[in-house]
This record gives sequence, C-alpha cells and structure tokens, in this order.
Amino acid sequence: MKTVLLLFLLVAEVWSKSHGSSWCEPGCDCQGELKFTICSPGVFTHLPRSVPSSTELLDVSDNLITLIPCRSLSSVRKLRVLLLQSNNISVVEDGAFSQLEFLQRLDLSWNRITSLSEGFSLGLGSLRELQLAHNGIQTLDSKSFFHLDGLQRLNLTGNPVHSVQLRTFASMSTLRQLHLGNNQLTSLDNGMFSMLRSLEVLNLKGNHISNTELGVFKPLTSLALLNLAHNQLTTIRFKTFLSLHTYSTHILLEGNPWNCDCDLQRVFRKLRSVQRLFLDDYYNLSCQAPPVLENYRLMDVDTELCIAETVTVLIITATVVITVLGALVMAERKRKKKKRGNTGRSRETCRTTKQLFIRKRNISREI
Repeated sequence: MKTVLLLFLLVAEVWSKSHGSSWCEPGCDCQGELKFTICSPGVFTHLPRSVPSSTELLDVSDNLITLIPCRSLSSVRKLRVLLLQSNNISVVEDGAFSQLEFLQRLDLSWNRITSLSEGFSLGLGSLRELQLAHNGIQTLDSKSFFHLDGLQRLNLTGNPVHSVQLRTFASMSTLRQLHLGNNQLTSLDNGMFSMLRSLEVLNLKGNHISNTELGVFKPLTSLALLNLAHNQLTTIRFKTFLSLHTYSTHILLEGNPWNCDCDLQRVFRKLRSVQRLFLDDYYNLSCQAPPVLENYRLMDVDTELCIAETVTVLIITATVVITVLGALVMAERKRKKKKRGNTGRSRETCRTTKQLFIRKRNISREI
C-alpha cells in the first residue's frame, strides 16, 4: 500500500511539472519550473484570473482582450515579462500595472490604444522595454511616459503620431532606442529630444518630415544611428547635423525628394568631410527636382550642378563688368568732348577780346 502511495505521489509530481498545476487557469499552461504562464490564443476576452503568484512571464498574446483594469495583475507581483500584443485592447486604466514593480518588458503592440495618460506608467519604474507599435496613438505629451525613468527601448512604430510635445521624453535619461518610424510627423522642433543623452538609435523612417530645426539633434550626445529615410526632405542644412557632438553617427537619408541644386551639393560635400558623420546611403540618394534631373542620382550630377552654376555666375559677372566698363568709357568720352568744347569757347573769347582791344586802341589814336 505504501509502495502504491509513493508511486502515485511520484506520478502526480511528474505530471505537475510537465503539464502544469491543477490551479492554473483553464486554457493556460503554467510551467512551474520555468515560471512561465502561456495562455492559448483566441480564448480569452479578459486577463486570466488564476495565475500562479510565482509567474515571471505571462503570455496572453493573440487573444480578444479589450480592457486592462486597474490593478488587475496584483496577484503576480514577481512578473518580469508581460506579453499582450495582438489583442483588441483600447483602454488601459490608470494604475493597471502599478503593482508590477519588477516588470522589465511590456508588449502592447498591435492593439487599439489611442492615448496614454500619466496613470498608464504608474509603477513601471523598472521597465526596460515598452512595445506600443501599431496602435492608434496620435499625440505624445510630457505625461505619457512620466514614470518610465528606467526605460531603455521604446517602440512606437506604425502609429498615426503627428504631434510630439516638448519634453515628452524628458524623464527617459536612460533611453537607448527610440523607434518612431511610419508615423505622421511633419517637422522636428527644438526640445523634442531633450534629455536623451543616452540615446543611441533614433528611427524616424517613413514619416512626412520636411523641416528640421537647427538644434533639434544637439541633446543626442550618444547617437550612433539616425534614420531619416523616406520622408519629405527636399534640402538640409549643414549645421543641423554638425550639432551632433558624437564620436560616430551613421545617417540614413535615402527616399527623400531632394531638390538637387548647388547649395545641396555643398552641404553634402561638407557633411562627407566631417569624420565623425557617416552618410551610409549617400550613393542611393536621387533627385526629384528640378524636373530635368528627376530620378538622377545625386552623386552623378553633384559636380555638374556647381559647374553649371559657376558658369552662370561667371557669365553674369562678365556681363556686369562689360556694362560697367562701357559706362566708364562713355563717361570718359563725354568728359573729353566737354573739355574740348570749353577750350574752343575760351579761344574764341580770347580772339574777340583781342579784336576789341585793337579797335579801342585805333580809336584812341585817331582822337
């Protein structure tokens, strides 16, 4: 009997380790040894209620969850990874993650979140990675990430973000990667990236950016990669990138509608001479304007641009010089003509005066 009991306990223990404990939420696989709780896709419309308190990774991705209530995960305070991507989440209540003081990775990508309140980030001081890609977020303000002072990677790719207020990222002094690709930004204003001294990767690919203020990149003293490809830049200013005081920064600029004039050629020539800046895709840059150069590569026409402009300037200069010389010659001729006229009149006056004197003298003799 004792042998049978021991055998039953042994089988129960093995079953528990391999198939999860009996108190795990139906539809979830709770792997006690690995401290993982994996919930089947397409089953859940709300967060599972029966999750082992020892769980460190909770995966509820690819389900039908629409709401994350306040403190709904207070029973799993040891959680380090929370995967909620590919649900229908549109509301994250204030303080929803406030009990997760050890959480390091939160994935909310591919949901329907449209805004972030200050309460969203409560309790997430230990968070290192936040995934918010492919949601419906339109604006970012200074309260959106207020409590995320330990964050290192923020992904906002594929949102309709069109406005980023000043000091939005001011609390993120440790942020190393910021992904804002495929949004709807039109300009980069001074102060947008203030306090991001640790930022190494700034991805702005696929926006509608046509204007960048001169000092917008100045705070980024650690930047290694700046991706501005596939925007609406027609020209750039040398000082915009010269303000990057980094040891080495790689810049991507292809896919922009460049206006290929001599000024643009000069800017790129200067940029390529700065040893700490690397234009990795320079040979792929193509012109959209003027029409005669459309689809030409900038590298194929950059020399001719300034030659043509130089020739034009020389022709204009020569024309001006010839005009001025002609005016001087005409003025000199008029001066000489006038001088000759004055000399003739003087001689005539002298002859008249002499004749009057002789006549007067003869009259005096006769008297």
